Amino acid sequence: MAETLRRVLSRGSAACSGEENAADVGPPLLLLGAPGSGKTALLFAAALEAAGEGRGPVVFLTRTPLQRLPCGTRAALDPMRLQKIRFQYPPSTRELFRFLCSAHESSGPAPSLLLLDGLEEYLAEDTGPDESSYLAALLLDTAAHFSDRIGPDRDCGLAVAFQTQEEPDSGDSLHLALLQRYFPARCWLQPDASDPGEHRIRACLEPGGLGPRTEWWVTFPPRGEMTVTPWHTRAGDPSSDKGSRSEGHP
Repeated sequence: MAETLRRVLSRGSAACSGEENAADVGPPLLLLGAPGSGKTALLFAAALEAAGEGRGPVVFLTRTPLQRLPCGTRAALDPMRLQKIRFQYPPSTRELFRFLCSAHESSGPAPSLLLLDGLEEYLAEDTGPDESSYLAALLLDTAAHFSDRIGPDRDCGLAVAFQTQEEPDSGDSLHLALLQRYFPARCWLQPDASDPGEHRIRACLEPGGLGPRTEWWVTFPPRGEMTVTPWHTRAGDPSSDKGSRSEGHP
């Protein structure tokens, strides 16, 4: 999934080379950010990207039905891509467990991408470390099952969005530490406070040891298409890592 998200961000910037391998989805990804940082919009953009690659459908899991589809990319207007995204709304952790377990019995084309938005809402149901680990393992197992059904040389990508807090409590820190064991790739979203009139975030993607860390500026206009520009750090500038440290980056 890390490579799918990289393609989404690269296609929105001038840095896109057009040589990416669409069959390479990359390792499972944990998408981290504060409330309103654009997690749902980027997950939806990744769903549209995968839906347009000519493979299987995309499963998008979230606890609360979306009031409107997140806009931001031109692909959001493509009805053929939208038809390949299957939205599911498990209302509780138990129902989420049930859905993932029953996925092994489903028929039809295997999904090419499995997305879960708002994991923290499920973990807030007094879920202990054992249940959190079980849920993470079940997500990976479900994606692996879909990969086996897709066939050789193709995998089902997996991405999970988890909301972080500026001052996380001990429970959030424990959940995050457990999740990072299962998701080797991570993408941090940090809002830019320099311009209050513009919704802009800094996206930092670490693909789990398969490549260098890459960063972008992502701007979400009130109405219109999401714009992406590469983040260019200046050598010797200590402020370039300030945001990373504040969000728990290595």
